[in-house]
Amino acid sequence: MKKIFTIAAVLFLAGNMLAQKTKENNIDKMIEKLTLEEKINIVVGVGFNMPGITPESEMIEEKVPGAAGHSFAINRINLPTTVLADGPAGVRITPERPNDDKTYYATAFPIASLMASTWDTALMQEVGQAFGNESKEYGVDILLAPALNIHRHPLTGRNFEYYSEDPVVSGKMAAAFVRGVQSEGVGTSIKHFVANNQETNRTTVNAIISERALREIYLKGFEIAVKEAQPWTVMSSYNKINGVYASQRHDLLTSILRGEWGFEGFVMTDWFAGDDAVAQMKAGNDLLMPGIEKQREAIKSAIEDGSLSMEILDQNIGRILNIYTQTLSYKGYKPTGNPDLENHKELARKAAAQGIILLDNKDNTLPLNKNNKTALFGVASYETLIGGTGSGDVNNASEVSLFEGSQNNEMNIDENLANTYLEYIKIGKENLPPKTFFMAPDQQVSEKDWTPEEVNQIAERTELAVYTIGRTSGEFQDRKVENDFLLNDKELNTIKLLSKAYHSRGKKLVVILNIGGVIETASWKELADAILLAWQPGQEAGNAITDVLTGKVNPSGKLTMTFPVNYEDHKSSENFPGREFDLPPVGNISFMEAKPAEVKYEEGIFVGYRHFETNKVKTSYPFGYGLSYTTFDYSKLKVKEKSGGYEVSCTIKNTGSTPGKEVVQLYISAPQGDLQKPVRELKAFHKTGLLQPGEKETITFSLSKYDLASYHTKKSAWIAETGTYKIQIGASVEEINLEESIALACFIHKPQIYQNFRLA
Repeated sequence: MKKIFTIAAVLFLAGNMLAQKTKENNIDKMIEKLTLEEKINIVVGVGFNMPGITPESEMIEEKVPGAAGHSFAINRINLPTTVLADGPAGVRITPERPNDDKTYYATAFPIASLMASTWDTALMQEVGQAFGNESKEYGVDILLAPALNIHRHPLTGRNFEYYSEDPVVSGKMAAAFVRGVQSEGVGTSIKHFVANNQETNRTTVNAIISERALREIYLKGFEIAVKEAQPWTVMSSYNKINGVYASQRHDLLTSILRGEWGFEGFVMTDWFAGDDAVAQMKAGNDLLMPGIEKQREAIKSAIEDGSLSMEILDQNIGRILNIYTQTLSYKGYKPTGNPDLENHKELARKAAAQGIILLDNKDNTLPLNKNNKTALFGVASYETLIGGTGSGDVNNASEVSLFEGSQNNEMNIDENLANTYLEYIKIGKENLPPKTFFMAPDQQVSEKDWTPEEVNQIAERTELAVYTIGRTSGEFQDRKVENDFLLNDKELNTIKLLSKAYHSRGKKLVVILNIGGVIETASWKELADAILLAWQPGQEAGNAITDVLTGKVNPSGKLTMTFPVNYEDHKSSENFPGREFDLPPVGNISFMEAKPAEVKYEEGIFVGYRHFETNKVKTSYPFGYGLSYTTFDYSKLKVKEKSGGYEVSCTIKNTGSTPGKEVVQLYISAPQGDLQKPVRELKAFHKTGLLQPGEKETITFSLSKYDLASYHTKKSAWIAETGTYKIQIGASVEEINLEESIALACFIHKPQIYQNFRLA
C-alpha cells in the first residue's frame, strides 16, 4: 500500500511539473510571436481616464468604465484586455455604462482599520470572497488591494486603508483577504511595496530607513502575505527608499520578493510612479501603470541601443503573461453584472459590528435600553461617514446613517432634535464648496453650536445623549493636528455641555467616534460614560453601530494601533512628514507632481506600541485594547517544543452573563543581547468563537524559531539570541494574563539569495 501511495505521489508531482513546463512553453511561444511594439504594450498600460483632468479627445476606451487600469489587447495571441480596479473598501468602478440602463453599484465594506479591528481572519477571508465575487461579475480581473502599509504615524492620510501599526496583524489580515478574493478567480495586488507611510510628497519623498526596521516592520507584513497567500501581483510604492525609488530597486523586487520569499506573480507600479522606465524593467517591476507615452519611448530606445536587453524585457513579459493567462477574461468568462449585493450588504453589516471597539463603559452604560428616549447629537449622527476618499472610495447604491440605523432598530429617538439637525445639515450642505479634484477629501458640514439653555431643555426630555464625532480622510494629503487629531472648540464645548446637563440629572452620555484615523481622547474621555469607536463602518454603518449600542451584537473589536495621550508621544512625530527641499516639483504627470523631500525613520523598529511599551510612555488606549459586555478568564497555558518550534495553548472562558468573543494575543518578550529589543512584540493572535456564559475554548498557536528572531544588519541574518524568552498571552499589550518562559539556544537564519547584500 505504501508503495502505491509513493508511485501516486511521484506521478502527481510529475504531472504538476509537466503542466508547469507546458504553460511556460506556451508563454514562450506567445512571446516569440510578439513584435517589439506589442512587447512594450504588454509592460506599459493603456492610460487612465481622470474626470476633470483628461481631455475628452484623449479619453481611452474602457472595457469596464471607472476601472483604474486596463492592458492592451493583442488579438494575434488571443490576449484580451485585462481590467484592474481599486479598491481596499470595495470595487471602485463607475455605476453607469454607455448605452446601458443597468447600474453597477458595489458594496462599500468597512475600512481596513475596522476590518483589522475584528482580528478575525476567517471573517476577513469571507469579506475578501465577496470582493472577489463583485469583481468577477463586473468584469474586473485584478483588484488593486489590499493595502497593508504600516500606521507609522497617526496623521497619515491613508491610514484608513491600512490595517495596523503591527506587521503581524497587517500580514495575517492581508493574507486572509487575498485568499478570499482569489478563491473567486480574481487576482489581487498587495500594496504599496514598501514604506508608503505618508501622503505628503509621497511621489518624491526619500524614506531613510535602517535595514533592520525595513525587515522587521515594513517588509514583514508583505512577507507574511506573500508566503501565506501568493497574491497574483504586488504594487510597488511611490516613494524612494534610501535614495532609490521603490519601483527601481532590484534588491526589493527581485532579491527579496522573489528570491527570498518565493513570489510567483508580477510587480506593477503605483500609478505614474518612478522616474526611469528602463530601471524599472531591470529591477523586476514588470508593468508600468497606468502607462504614458514617454515610458514606451524610453523602453524602445533602450532596446535599440542595447542598454536594456531583450532577455530582461521578455522576462518581464513572461511574468505578466503567466498571470494574464489565469484571468477570467483570458478564460472567456462572461460577467453577469449581478453579484450577490444583498448578501454582501448583510456581510458588511456583520463585519462592521465585529470590528467596532468599546473603549469605555462606566457603570455598564451600554448596552442601552432602546425604549429610553435618546438624543442624537452631532452632524455625523445624521451624515455618518462610511469610508475615506481617493482610491479607497466606493460607488455604492445606499448607505445607512446612525439616525436611520436607530430607526431601523426601533430606538426611541428624540424627533425634534433630529429634525433640527436635518434642517441644519441641509442648509450647511448647500453652502459647501464643490470638489475641485475628483479624489479630493469630502467636505463636512461644521458642527452645530449649542447654548446651555438649549442642551438643558433637551436633557430634561430625554434619558440619554449620544454624540457622534466625525472625521474624514483620504488620499493625496495627510491629516492635521488642529481640528482633526484634536477636537475643535465646537466639539469640545458640546461634550462639556452634554456631560454637565445629563450628569446633573443622573443621566448618561455616550460618545461615538466615526473616524478614519486616531484622534486625541485623553483630555475629554472622562466626561463621557461610554465611548464607542465605530471607525468608518461601510454602507451599513448606522445598522452596525446600533446593533452594538443596543446589545444585539456584543462588541469584540480591539485596537490594532495605539491611541496616545499627546500627539508628541508618538516617536515618529519628531520627523513626520519630514522636510521638503526648495527645488522645483517633479513627476510624470502634472497633478502628481511634488517637491523633492526626505523623511528619516529615526525611531527604527520602535513603531507604535513597541515605543510606548519599551519607553513606558502612558497611552490613552493601548494596542490590542477593547472592552466587551462580558468578561473572560485566561488559564492553562502550556508550551511544548514541536517540529523545531513551539506549540502554545491556553483556555479562554466566558465568565460573564452575556455571549461574547475574545481576541487572544500572543506576545514574545525577548532577552536583551547584541540587539536592543522591544519590551514585547505580537507574534500571533486568534479570535474565539461566540462563547456562551460559562463556555470555554482552547486556543492553540504554533511558533517557529524564525518568529522569535530579530534582523541583525551586520550579520545579514535573522537571529534569535541565546537566552530566556517569555511567551505572554493577553487581552492587550498592557494586559498580560499568562506567561511561560522558554530557554533557547542561538538560532540563525541567513537568507541564501540575499547573503551579501546590504539595503542602504
